[in-house]
Parts: sequence; C-alpha cells; structure tokens
Amino acid sequence: MENKFERILIALDDSPCSDKAAAYAKQLVNGWQSTLALLTVTPVTAPASFGADPLLGQQPIVVPEVSEVQQSAAERRLESLRSQFSGAKEVQIFNTVGTVRDEILTTAEEWQADLIIMGTNGRTGFDHFLSGSVAESVVRKSKCPVLVIPADEEED
Repeated sequence: MENKFERILIALDDSPCSDKAAAYAKQLVNGWQSTLALLTVTPVTAPASFGADPLLGQQPIVVPEVSEVQQSAAERRLESLRSQFSGAKEVQIFNTVGTVRDEILTTAEEWQADLIIMGTNGRTGFDHFLSGSVAESVVRKSKCPVLVIPADEEED
C-alpha cells in the first residue's frame, strides 16, 4: 500500500477518546513508517477572581503555576507516548498553550502535516451546543485530511 501520509499529526489530550485515537494512529504510523508529531494544547489559564474585588479596582489573579503543572503533565504524557511509536521515521513533540482548535490548525499548517488524527467525545444535543466540538471545527477549517476517531458509546 502506497503511503500518501508522510507527516501525521496526532492531537491529544488526557481523555479516553484521545487514548483510542493514539492506539488507532499507532497501527497506521508504524505500518506506514511516517514522520509523526504528537501535539497537546494547554488552554490559556483563566484569571481567578479569588480575593479580587472589582469595585475596589482589584484585578483577577492569574496563577501561572496551574498552567505550568498542566504543561509539565502534558510533556510527561507525550514523552511516554513517543516510545510507543517505534515504527515511525521520526517523532516530534509539540506542547503548546492557546486555543485548542487554533493550535491544532496552526501546528498542522506550519509543520506541513499530510493528515491530522484526533479523537472526539461525541457530545450531542445541549452538551454539543454549549461546548461545541473541537474535532468538528478542525475538520471544517483544516487544509489537510482529518481522521476523527469516535469515543466508545459506553464512555459517555
């Protein structure tokens, strides 16, 4: 089988559906011997209003340690996943901070990915209306193919 996907980007978080996407990607990447990028995005930490009174002109507090802890945990996870892709030509790690959809699309474009692989929680109805779907928006905006791996129904 000819490999048309030389550069595969796998977008990961700490959810079970992301684990399922990584397991699926292992079969493809190791079989095709593609170059691989593992990406995780830490959302920007929202300011906490603990002890801040806007009437007194006090600003909300941003606790940088929260973001640092999240990024450190993400880095450890990416490093542990790297060893599972022994069949890849090369494995690069991207641990970014920002809006998840935007970071996936930017990294895919800058790294020149041929394929994006990601999982989806499969939210529907009101949950989907409130939170939207990162996978859906990546599919709509991506310049390369996106393989979306659905969550198992029993994980809901």
